[in-house]
Amino acid sequence: MDKFKIILWDFDGVIMDSMPVRDKGFEIVLQNYPQDQVSLLMEYHRNNGGLSRYNKFRYFFEEIRKESVTDSEIKVLAEEFSVVMLENLLNSKLLINDSLNFIKENYLKYKMHIVSGSDGNELRYICEKLGLSKYFSSIHGSPTPKNKLVEDLMTENNYNNDETCLIGDSFNDLEAAEVNKIVFFGYNNEKLKGLRKNFIHSFKNYSI
Repeated sequence: MDKFKIILWDFDGVIMDSMPVRDKGFEIVLQNYPQDQVSLLMEYHRNNGGLSRYNKFRYFFEEIRKESVTDSEIKVLAEEFSVVMLENLLNSKLLINDSLNFIKENYLKYKMHIVSGSDGNELRYICEKLGLSKYFSSIHGSPTPKNKLVEDLMTENNYNNDETCLIGDSFNDLEAAEVNKIVFFGYNNEKLKGLRKNFIHSFKNYSI
């Protein structure tokens, strides 16, 4: 395991237990739409944790409501969603101590980056306010898809695939790792245990 020099981290569900807050965000922003349609989106949202809100809002209109939606309309919804997030996520109690302690103890040993489906500007603001920014070489998020975020990081930094791993809690994270030919470690999602992939039950006494 000592071969790894670079760790790419997902954020939601890995560093912060933010999914209940993000659930609430979709419900608030879409409160004027039929509940059965919102429920279908929530199911899609929970099954695709690594996808951005931009993808999810587009899915809501095009796949669930069967109607067209413009980029500007999605941007407005995303901005409303961001307001809810910033009101609720600036809370250190939501941080997952198991992974955060590992990050604090090892950030000088590895190059660490965040690659998230959350909005990039919002995520950088949250990390700065919660004192997390200093642990990461860079913090990246949507609207750029996670597959592309990882690809760009690997290319721009000339990282060796064999020395890089991605830690995430969703199948979208797994896909981003596999597409970019780097090792994936599942965390905090029981569904990932059955894939015969690397799975981290706890970071306590865990050495990557």
